[in-house]
Amino acid sequence: MVAIGSSDLNIFPLALGGNTFGWTSNEAASFEILDAFTAGGGNFVDTADSYSAFADGNSGGESETIIGNWTRARGNRDDVVIATKVSQHPEFRGLAPSNIRAAADASLSRLQTDHIDVYYAHYDDEKTPLVESLAAFDELVRAGKVRHVAISNYTPARVREWLELAKENGFAAPIALQPHYNLVARRDYEGELQNLALENGLGVFPYFSLAAGFLTGKYRTREDLAGKQRERLTTGYFSDAGLEVVQGLREIAESRSAEVSSVALAWLLARPGVTAPIASASTISQLPALLDAPALALTGQEVEKLTVLSDAVA
Repeated sequence: MVAIGSSDLNIFPLALGGNTFGWTSNEAASFEILDAFTAGGGNFVDTADSYSAFADGNSGGESETIIGNWTRARGNRDDVVIATKVSQHPEFRGLAPSNIRAAADASLSRLQTDHIDVYYAHYDDEKTPLVESLAAFDELVRAGKVRHVAISNYTPARVREWLELAKENGFAAPIALQPHYNLVARRDYEGELQNLALENGLGVFPYFSLAAGFLTGKYRTREDLAGKQRERLTTGYFSDAGLEVVQGLREIAESRSAEVSSVALAWLLARPGVTAPIASASTISQLPALLDAPALALTGQEVEKLTVLSDAVA
């Protein structure tokens, strides 16, 4: 187990992404995945109030609803750490204080709980003064509705401003960052954002850690994606250099008798500041490779090989 930043929350170093729940996984399949994840030692589930409004026929909140039904059915709410996010639900867009309060109450209702363990600002809202948003988050913490706050998809400058405002005003300090980060998408995190995380003791949870499935090795050509539900998300990762990264992953996986996705996640776990990658599963058969990643300690040579291959990705 590892701590999230300087908080009292201890988690298995692989977070289960809830974006598939109510999208590529119906409730029954989602329950199976959640059961297997916790049986394998996992205890941290990451979702958002907007999941999965992007899917045809959905309106947002489907993932939280399934997670809430699952914890209620299993009676295990105190055994799992749940993170969710605000600002993108169709009915609760932005980070105005009144919206944050209303969205939090809606998430609590769907999750069937009296508290959210980690509450992220999903995307920045430049129309709302940051100090006003932070005051609203702090209010939720003081009310006991939220245990900790966190930041997703913010620029380094805005993260720095958030940290400064929290300190100046005595607001609850953020404990984590959630950047877009994987072997074929490194620019958003490495550098200034990474330094901010390290300097301020923030936990780091990379999302799209498997590049929407590209780093699992199952897509060798763009044609392999045709008609798939993840086609829109994955297509952008395809390049000759990206395919060389996948080949490097495949070679290491074969030499270690491991899965390609396990190696990709193990590389992330070897990066400075990373607490736990976020990875999702649409079926229970995809889970073992995810759960195996924390125990797969790559050698320095293996990490270097993948990093060099990754450096060539445009």
